[in-house]
Amino acid sequence: MRLPARSPNLNAFAERFVRSIKSEYPERMVFFSEAAPWRAIQAYADHYHHERNHQGIENRLFEPGPEVGRANGRVESRERLGGLLRYYYREAG
Repeated sequence: MRLPARSPNLNAFAERFVRSIKSEYPERMVFFSEAAPWRAIQAYADHYHHERNHQGIENRLFEPGPEVGRANGRVESRERLGGLLRYYYREAG
């Protein structure tokens, strides 16, 4: 379905994603090539969809990985964008 121009309330999910990505990383990064922002956006999108808890769905993940919900094992950290984004999970034990 095509949406009318300048109607952010009709596509709240996309607007929230854009607002999140604008507030999270551009002010903290310096890009030296044209491809760098696209790589950063891809890394943020991966974090947003696979690692970030979402308050709108009761702090659950969109697509949880196999490590989610483990009760044993060492806690590990995965970093994206040079440490700006972090995800903690349990290592397979």
